[in-house]
Amino acid sequence: MGSREVILGRIAAALGDERAPGRSAGWAYGRPVELAGDVLDVFDERVADYRATVVRVAPDDVPAAVVAGLGEAASVVLPAGVPASWRDAIAAAGLTVHDDDPPLDRRELDRIDAVVTASAVGIAETGTIVLDHGPDQGRRALTLVPDLHVCVVRADQVVSGVPEAVARLTAAIGDGSPLTWISGPSATSDIELSRVEGVHGPRTLHVVLVGGRL
Repeated sequence: MGSREVILGRIAAALGDERAPGRSAGWAYGRPVELAGDVLDVFDERVADYRATVVRVAPDDVPAAVVAGLGEAASVVLPAGVPASWRDAIAAAGLTVHDDDPPLDRRELDRIDAVVTASAVGIAETGTIVLDHGPDQGRRALTLVPDLHVCVVRADQVVSGVPEAVARLTAAIGDGSPLTWISGPSATSDIELSRVEGVHGPRTLHVVLVGGRL
């Protein structure tokens, strides 16, 4: 018996017969994880822990909430697939709206204050938002260069944990779509833990959570 078999045997013995080789652990990947609270409440709380702003609104109030989330921004880039009601509300508020067709270069994007997108999945356990860069989210550069990202997440897109999120993203993964996992505003810190935001992504993340108990 080699060292590998010895080590694996000791692990199996420590875990007990139910997890010994050849036995099923009775666990299926992709099922919900247990949370200490309502999924939407936990998501709201964890996203806010990352210094993002979260507002919860009814579906009819999304356009107004998006405009409010843009704050003092004067210009915004919109993916082609965002709802017309968002675009109309933003234009009516007096902001300069940029389209990404033809694709804007990085210098043009850097001069734009904000981006507004939808999302693919929200993860309550980690406070993470995942973009699969469908038509209502646009290409990855749109959500990395402007300083403010207003992201709309529907209640039915929020899952309990990462395994459940990955299961939801199976189609996008199969298509080879890029996935961007966002946990709060972009931030980094040096060896002395001095935090700097906006280094490799938006400095400010504003999340509009749509539906559920308000």
